[in-house]
Amino acid sequence: PAITGFLHLGGLRTALYNYIFAKKHQGTFILRVEDTDQNRVVPGAAEGIEEMLDWAGIPPDESPCRGGPRGPYVQSLRLELYRGASAALLESGAAYRCFCTPRRLELLRREALRCQHTPRYDNRCRHLTPAEVAQKLSQGLDCVVRFRLEKGVEPFQDLVYGWNKHEVAEVEGDPVILKGDGFPTYHLANVVDDHYMGITHVLRGTEWLTSTSKHLLLYKAFGWEPPQFGHLPLLLNKDGGKLSKRQGDIFLERFVRDGFLPEALLDIVTNCGSGFAEKQMGRTLEELISQFEIGRITTHSALLDLEMLPEFNRIHLTRHIENEGLRQRLVRELQELVKHVYGDQQADPEVLEKQYVERVLLLRKGHISLLKNLVSSDYSYLWVRPSVSRQQLQMISTEADEIGKLVLGLMTRQAAALTVEELNKDLRNLQKQTRETKYSSVMKLLRLALSGQQHGPSVAEMMVTLGPKEVSGRIHRALCS
Repeated sequence: PAITGFLHLGGLRTALYNYIFAKKHQGTFILRVEDTDQNRVVPGAAEGIEEMLDWAGIPPDESPCRGGPRGPYVQSLRLELYRGASAALLESGAAYRCFCTPRRLELLRREALRCQHTPRYDNRCRHLTPAEVAQKLSQGLDCVVRFRLEKGVEPFQDLVYGWNKHEVAEVEGDPVILKGDGFPTYHLANVVDDHYMGITHVLRGTEWLTSTSKHLLLYKAFGWEPPQFGHLPLLLNKDGGKLSKRQGDIFLERFVRDGFLPEALLDIVTNCGSGFAEKQMGRTLEELISQFEIGRITTHSALLDLEMLPEFNRIHLTRHIENEGLRQRLVRELQELVKHVYGDQQADPEVLEKQYVERVLLLRKGHISLLKNLVSSDYSYLWVRPSVSRQQLQMISTEADEIGKLVLGLMTRQAAALTVEELNKDLRNLQKQTRETKYSSVMKLLRLALSGQQHGPSVAEMMVTLGPKEVSGRIHRALCS
């Protein structure tokens, strides 16, 4: 990637397909940073991209941070390599020096636009004689190096789009491959790097498909064997529009901040695309690797519906809760969330005990999309004791005192082990011992006494989560207030 900003969903998807392809074929996944346009480089972006790949669970095998046998992995540290390659092309006649000023190039562009033509360089300096080049160099004139595009390109077989060729010489002028500041353009740098790093396969965005014939001409000029290319269709909004970067909606940092699991993001960006036999929610990274077939990638754009992301996250969060090892990490994260959100409001230090927090997770498994849902106002009763008066309970039923005593007795008998199923039966039987209070009113009264709320999980589940001691304490305090 170019380090012009944060990693977004489109970049994650490209990296993911490269990762799962490499792992599927026991290959090496390499992260190479492109920083040849120094004006667009954002400080810290390179580290941020690698950090996000680590977070997503698809770390590169070789990279600027990890190093490796084919480094350096930052293009600005490989300038001598590009200058040498450029010199070789100049010597063979495959490239030439161009002395056209920025002003002349701008006039060319304006004239083309005025005539409603696509702007292109007119290859003027291609025809300079060696003597003219030497004279201009002796005058100290600024120059760039351009590659001679030849007509009659050979077709190539793209791993996704099949047989392709683009007669680039007929539609564009000779491209700059080495700029005046000594930095290469993408066209030269990626060809040179792929060769010297021993790259066998390149999966990149479809916007580079039309440039591939140009790159293959460069490989031919060098006498090098090119890698195989596969171009990935665009990732678009569900309505077919471009993904919006304006408010940071698609940058990974936003999803990390909002508490989404990396597995959910990997799942949704592959589910909306192709490369697999069937669409299936809830695939793990291991399943993505085993099921992936590059020949199954279709050429139509992938439509991403981010409104479905909470559902993807719910599926993966449920799997995390069910896994003993992953659940312990969630316990620690939830403990920190509770401290952060409720702080001094906590009813008792016991609400941060591992056993209690784990019980909350297991009982709410499948009901929540994000871990932070459990510290929303709907679940405040789990962490803060409600303030409910006896008068409030008596407004629901004049038998509030009798119902409270029956529940306190039930908690004494059930102290050993509470289950939602058993409690539901017991609460049905308990209602039958009242004179006139309906079952729905009993539930409404108990819900208010336990949570201070009118909505939420079932009363039986609330009681199991809170435990006999806390249930008894809350009911006793409500009746005595």
